Amino acid sequence: MKVLIVGGGGREHAIAWKLAQSPNVDKIYCAPGNAGIANVAECIAVKAEDIKGICRLAAEKEIDLAVIGPEVPLALGIVDELEDIGVRTFGPNKKCAQLEASKAFTKAFLARHNIPTAGYKEFTDKNELLEEVGLYGYPMVIKADGLAAGKGVVIAETKEDAVHAIEEMMGERVFGDAGDKIVVEEYLTGVEASMLCFVDEHTIVPMESAQDYKRIFDGDKGPNTGGMGTYSPSLVFNKELEERIRTEILEPTLAGFQKDGLDFRGVLFVGLMISENGPKVIEFNNRFGDPETQSVLLRLETDLYEIFDAVVDNRLADINIQWSDKKAVCVVLASGGYPGDYERGKVITGLEEVDEDAVVFHAGTKALNTSKLAGDSGCGIERVETVDIVTDGGRVLGVAVLGNTHDEARMKAFENVKRIHFEGLQYRNDIGLILKK
Repeated sequence: MKVLIVGGGGREHAIAWKLAQSPNVDKIYCAPGNAGIANVAECIAVKAEDIKGICRLAAEKEIDLAVIGPEVPLALGIVDELEDIGVRTFGPNKKCAQLEASKAFTKAFLARHNIPTAGYKEFTDKNELLEEVGLYGYPMVIKADGLAAGKGVVIAETKEDAVHAIEEMMGERVFGDAGDKIVVEEYLTGVEASMLCFVDEHTIVPMESAQDYKRIFDGDKGPNTGGMGTYSPSLVFNKELEERIRTEILEPTLAGFQKDGLDFRGVLFVGLMISENGPKVIEFNNRFGDPETQSVLLRLETDLYEIFDAVVDNRLADINIQWSDKKAVCVVLASGGYPGDYERGKVITGLEEVDEDAVVFHAGTKALNTSKLAGDSGCGIERVETVDIVTDGGRVLGVAVLGNTHDEARMKAFENVKRIHFEGLQYRNDIGLILKK
């Protein structure tokens, strides 16, 4: 089978890495890919948001299965377009993609189907919102309704912080159209956790749990990012909690999809707050989370292609998905200045020094051909062409390892992190520790 993966981040590298292990997969293409993905797939320079370009590529390469990684092409309807030209595609259609593309859509869905979540209110008028600043007290959760690359959520500690965030979103439009509508939520306390689920029309199957770390600095300080690391399974989960999540959240969600006519086929990411009153939904995403995928797929023992194939055909219930008992930790290495302004093109060294059983997933990298003087060969100065791997994004790499225990995995992860270097490198030192809100 020939598979096309759409995207070019750490999530897509993890998917490509796992699919490359399948005997069912003969060839993997990735658009646009990155320097790490190029080790397991043929990367083609078509942007993930270029829907027509992706469709042309899929037709030209006679793709058997397309796998959509990022949220933007899903929101633009790439699944519908690919299926219209006969390409079997793993991912939710445009109608279902509203679950991530609009926070207001998701909050209304949760409320309509009595799924536990924080209280909320929507605003489209900046002045009306400013008049109700602090309606749920402080900290105040302020969310841009649309897609904002994981950065459209502000936890305002004071009124001044809240006013500043509102002015940025609705006045300065720092997130563009995504800030035309604002969702304000009640602030939840507890421990955050993530659960990825495979979903088809009839079945929802949770993957192994994971915990993500959104803020840039240790101790969950600083602005939100797309994710600074994960571990799996989450230390806050137990059988009782998993059962509550299944009965109070997952089963009502699937029933809600069916009742609302949402033919969801793909991955549903459920962001959770484990509060003293039980689990509550923070958010839904329509795809593998990044970097949760890098920890979770490390533990997957079942052929990923077979799972994708079953989901597309609405026969997920026929697949017995198996997981390793080992523990996984993934630490993200980010560019200096991220999630604000940062420089690209910093040479990465030490990638060849990591342990054989550590996997370095590339999120924001590219290969740069350079020409260097190699000395006098006897026939004059010789020039040698070399390839450097350089930074090309905010989150650059995810260093992922397995261990027999949680502590062993955490120790191994940071041992390998310290072998990799680039100018401005930053990472969190507390990945793998339980942090309460």
